[in-house]
Amino acid sequence: QVQLVESGGGLVQPGGSLRLSCKASGIFFRLYAVGWYRQAPGKERELVATITSGGSATYADSMKGRFTISRDNAKNTVYLQMNSLKPEDTAVYYCNAPVGARSYWGQGTQVTVSS
Repeated sequence: QVQLVESGGGLVQPGGSLRLSCKASGIFFRLYAVGWYRQAPGKERELVATITSGGSATYADSMKGRFTISRDNAKNTVYLQMNSLKPEDTAVYYCNAPVGARSYWGQGTQVTVSS
């Protein structure tokens, strides 16, 4: 059974940082790309960043230079380092792993950026 579990969200002031983690189980993790998405209240879910099995990263334009995605295959974990956070980064953050014909999602972790 494939499971993705996010953690690391919380309340942070504008300009602060958080590191999110997405731990996978039930798959041979190192073979798969993983993505981080977010969904703010009243908005559609949007792509934040992706990382391939080989470690190549891509980012949505508004996150470039502020967010860094990385992976530790030994720990079956993908990270999202978020710096210079803004109130508009407030959202539930989800990780996603497409495995074959299926797409797996975690339960999400809330990030709130507020003073």
